[in-house]
Formats: sequence, structure tokens, C-alpha cells
Amino acid sequence: MANGEETARLLARVPIFAGLTPDQLTELASVAVPRRWPSGEVIFREGDPGDTCYVVQEGCVRVLRNHTDGRTITLAELHEGALFGELAMFDTEHRSATVEAAEDTRAVALLAGDMRRLLHQHPDIALKLLAAFAERLREANERISRQSFQTVASRVAAVLIQQAAQVTENGGSDQDVLIRATRAEIAQLAGSSRESVSRFLATLDRAGLVTCGRGKVVIHDPAALRRYIY
Repeated sequence: MANGEETARLLARVPIFAGLTPDQLTELASVAVPRRWPSGEVIFREGDPGDTCYVVQEGCVRVLRNHTDGRTITLAELHEGALFGELAMFDTEHRSATVEAAEDTRAVALLAGDMRRLLHQHPDIALKLLAAFAERLREANERISRQSFQTVASRVAAVLIQQAAQVTENGGSDQDVLIRATRAEIAQLAGSSRESVSRFLATLDRAGLVTCGRGKVVIHDPAALRRYIY
């Protein structure tokens, strides 16, 4: 269970709370409720009523939407310090996407009422929240553009490069990068089918750029994947 000091330090890393004083962060932490989910558990589903937002403390969550053709598309993967479910701050919004734990995950929950009081007291936080919404919208537009105009190979290569960059940012090597993801998970991120992803990964494997295993991919040279993005 997170204690108050640990929670305050976590909240201090969230961009929209960056302007709060230590006392204000402590006050906000006092109403935060620890949450924990095992890998694969659904935190909330698209269409559910929402009255809580969350900050990831440890682990990773995946934001999903179901496509009309039956595919599930991953909109984002969020890690430590990321805020999600924030539309719950505004009246009685329903969830716009499904969120599930991509691995064993801890977070803290903030009720919409507490967050609305904070926004009234600190209007600058509302401005930062609008900037965060704008960034999410920009990322969504870029994803839609990629899925509309890029080939499967381009989309999958971009996903692999992004995943490798996250590993490297967390202290991993930039060569022989281990990505723990199934073909189905890569397909969700790329907005493609599992079968198409499997065929492209097999092509990369034959070219010596990756080595595929059960639930993992080792990327030998992430920079070389850029030749497939066009």
C-alpha cells in the first residue's frame, strides 16, 4: 500500500500537478486511494460510467478501442507517472475506451469530486490538463493517419522501434533489445491483424533483424527497422 509521502512523490511527477506546493501535493495524496490489478485485468470498459481517474505507480496499462470489424486497437500504453481516466473529472462522462493492466500494475485513484475541487482552486492545472488533452488528440490523429495510409510493415516497424526506445530509456541496451509482447499485442498496437504481423515478423526474422520467441521479440538493430517505414 502506498503511504502518503510515496504518493505525494508520485503525484509530483505528473505534469499537470507540477505547479503544486509540497503541502498541496500532500493534501491531494491524502485523498488518493491505492489500487492494484494483476496482468490482464480490465480496469474499466468503454461505455462504463466514470467517477475516478488514476495515476500509474508501477507497471503498465493499455488503452483499447474495439474496431467495427472486430479488431481491438491499442490507443496507448501508459507507464509510471501517467494519468488516465481523466475525463471522469468532468460531470458524469462515460469511459471513452477500455483500459486493462498490461502487466501487474499499481496505481492511485483520485475521485472526480476531489479533482474538480482541485481544478477550481488551481485554474492553472486546468490549463495543463487541456494541454495534455491536446497532446493525446495529436497522438490519436497521428495514429489514425498511420493506420489509414501506411502499410502493415510500416506500422509494425514503427511499433517495434517505439517499444525498443522505451526499453532503452529505462536503461536497457540499444542492441539486442528484448520486447515482451505477443503477436496479438503488437497487432493491437499496429492496428493490424495477428496474421499480418506474424508474416512481417517472419520476414524480419529471416533477414536477421529480429529473433521471435513465445511472447517476445528480440530486436537486434532497431535503427535498421527504419528502412521499412514509408
